[in-house]
Amino acid sequence: MTDETKPELGAADIQEIMKLLPHRYPFLLVDKIVEIDGDNSAIGIKNVTASEPHFSGHFPDRPIMPGVLLIEGMAQTAGAICARKEGEGGYLVYFMTIDNARFRKPVVPGDRVEYHVTKQKQRGNIWKFHCDAKVDGVLVAEADIGAMMRKGSE
Repeated sequence: MTDETKPELGAADIQEIMKLLPHRYPFLLVDKIVEIDGDNSAIGIKNVTASEPHFSGHFPDRPIMPGVLLIEGMAQTAGAICARKEGEGGYLVYFMTIDNARFRKPVVPGDRVEYHVTKQKQRGNIWKFHCDAKVDGVLVAEADIGAMMRKGSE
């Protein structure tokens, strides 16, 4: 492996994530990022707890994490990649597209979701990612997302 191809591995705790993303409880859906390879890929973590507000209605007798929140967690992990490349703060990442979304297995309280996000391409401020959500190494959801970065003041 040469210096040119060496991964730029890093990580982000919740404080760094909160510097990169504008989301806050109850809508901050990434607890930490255990691996960031430059602007190429990242693995984010969400520890699912029974006390999360959406479980009071989805569903009271059998709580299941809404699929749209899995997509949002994947998107937030991707957004952290984008924001980290541009420097902390000042940028917002907007959803543009969600394609090929599939939900394979339910996610329930006690699960630890890993968001595996890989950049497919980037052109200017437009980014495309493939995202997998896994619990215990098993694929529970996947999607291809497109996002656009903008300065917060634009």
